Amino acid sequence: MQAIECGSVVRRLSSVAVLALAVLTGPVLAQKADRPNVKVGDRWLFAMRSGPGAAKLDLAWVAKSVTPAGVERTASGQQLALTPDLNAVESPRRKNSGAKGRVSYNVAVVGYEKVRVAAGEFDAFKLEAKGSYSGTGGEGNAIRKYWYAPAARAVVKGEYWDTYRGSSTIELVEFQLQP
Repeated sequence: MQAIECGSVVRRLSSVAVLALAVLTGPVLAQKADRPNVKVGDRWLFAMRSGPGAAKLDLAWVAKSVTPAGVERTASGQQLALTPDLNAVESPRRKNSGAKGRVSYNVAVVGYEKVRVAAGEFDAFKLEAKGSYSGTGGEGNAIRKYWYAPAARAVVKGEYWDTYRGSSTIELVEFQLQP
């Protein structure tokens, strides 16, 4: 009889733990974002910094063409080609680096939270990417944390670190979306 009561208590505690976990993670799991509805004329201005105390570099994006195959933007006047999900296919940063190699990341959505940047406060999905790279520029590990805000149709904040380049950040300073 005693063993049955103990098992019953364990089952109840397990049920409470599962319910508590579901309540705590429910808001993150319940959030959903549709594919960004980028429109021709959408504009974003970002501030980038590489390393502590580094000078700020402004990066302006403007959507020039939007098709089912992807989004063509300019990044500070140079061509930036993205998939419909806003993953970079061709970018001036990659093209000008001269490095060739392979990058492998595991990416996970780890939260849904408010994030404040110069352009305002946004509800955003927090993503973490961990991986490695190898190629003509060397090899190493990398960690990327970034916040995607559906209301801005963009990543509004990013914190990056890798073995070769160290740390860098990017933050949305201002944006203008077409209706």
